Amino acid sequence: MKAFVINFRRGRHTYKPRQFIIQIQKVETKKTAEKYLGKQLKWESPAGKIIIGKITALHGNKGLLRAIFEKGLPGQAINSEVEIK
Repeated sequence: MKAFVINFRRGRHTYKPRQFIIQIQKVETKKTAEKYLGKQLKWESPAGKIIIGKITALHGNKGLLRAIFEKGLPGQAINSEVEIK
């Protein structure tokens, strides 16, 4: 299943370098997003490096999810594709 990295989880003055907001295709409500909690994610860099993450919580009411990666993703990962296992 395809998903996209939207942005870092952030506040007005800070950001969390390991936490990202994820949007899954065709998921637009909180109820449909709940079934993806606990799933693993895989992001692959253009050089072939793979970073694994996990969906941990809902983010808002429009079907966005919060994911924590084992290492922080680089800034170039924003708007890139992530694979859900």
